[in-house]
Amino acid sequence: MSEKQPASGGTSGDDAVPDEVWERFVRDSELDIKASAAPKEPSARARLVTDRLRKEREAAEAAGRGRGRKGKRRPAEPQGWRSGPAWREMDGRAGRKRRMWGALGILLCAGLLLVALNPARALSVLTGDDSGDDTAAAATPLPAETAAPTGAPPSFDPDEPTLKEPFRGSPAARYADGAAGIEVPGATAVGGLSKERVAAALADTRALLIDADLNPVTLAGGRPEAALALIDPREKGILDHLTTALAEPDKSHDPLTFFTRFDPKEVALVGSVVKTRGRMTFSAKSGGGVLVHADYTFVYPLAKTAPGSTEVARTIVRRILDVEVARPAGEASTGGRLWIGAYDENIANSACDVHDGYVHPQFGDAPAGPSPSGSAVDPYDRSKQLDAERQKGCGVVSRT
Repeated sequence: MSEKQPASGGTSGDDAVPDEVWERFVRDSELDIKASAAPKEPSARARLVTDRLRKEREAAEAAGRGRGRKGKRRPAEPQGWRSGPAWREMDGRAGRKRRMWGALGILLCAGLLLVALNPARALSVLTGDDSGDDTAAAATPLPAETAAPTGAPPSFDPDEPTLKEPFRGSPAARYADGAAGIEVPGATAVGGLSKERVAAALADTRALLIDADLNPVTLAGGRPEAALALIDPREKGILDHLTTALAEPDKSHDPLTFFTRFDPKEVALVGSVVKTRGRMTFSAKSGGGVLVHADYTFVYPLAKTAPGSTEVARTIVRRILDVEVARPAGEASTGGRLWIGAYDENIANSACDVHDGYVHPQFGDAPAGPSPSGSAVDPYDRSKQLDAERQKGCGVVSRT
């Protein structure tokens, strides 16, 4: 816009616009033009980008027509054009990797914690042996014991027994049930006795153990008639002792040295299963006859008979019994009866210094009494012989 005033066009000098008014008009007009939305010519770079995109689009459309319009593709776009910066995709992949490594780290820490807290359980997981799990263990009982173990059984998860799972957390979960655990070896003729006579002696020894330690009548405090009937009547000393112990038990006449009995007014078995583990062997006896050796551990789960009782306590009884069977031409004996050569027992988790003829399992609320003393003994360790000089009564057990 010209900054000069238009010619007067024949007007008088009085009608001319003053100079300061004209200059303000010119300045205001220029500002209005700059602030207006008048179109601007694109820059050279914008024109180049637009032209390149148009050519790529045309080429893609031509290629699509050549393929019968199948597999139509969008024209290539420069990185970051409309679709967002490529660094976002890279950051997404990096995030997924971080999450993956984080999850692996958590699993590794959990594995290390399992090994630290329970090495036996961790080993069972790695090897696929679920012997620490009572449910799986009960489905896979141990094979029969054919020789003395070389050590104590492994420890399991320290789970407390329940009324539903009374052997939970115990090696006994893999023991046989009741009489099934008293297996008789195959008989052979030995010591001057025929195979049939040896087989009969083995069967009678098994029957004696069943009546003495598994018969519900005996366990509830009843008289073990079948076991007593199997003992040779000529062995009057043993029979008199056991008869007195059952009728009038005291410290000198304790029926628990030969029979397992519980006070039915105090406790009752949880379920109907007693777990059994052990072995029976036989050999020729010096001078003729056969010596049968039995070594068995019985595990009893018990609960108080008081209404609402839910706590389960386990008592473990190990019995060792030597039975002699003389040959017919040998020393005087009664045919079809057993001569008790020796017997011994170890009862774990029972009240101390109580001689009423019953085993008294110890529960969590047991009343104060003599404190256990001595070194802790594992009642499940069948690798050791019973020491005749061992402490009786209030010994310490490492587990039940």
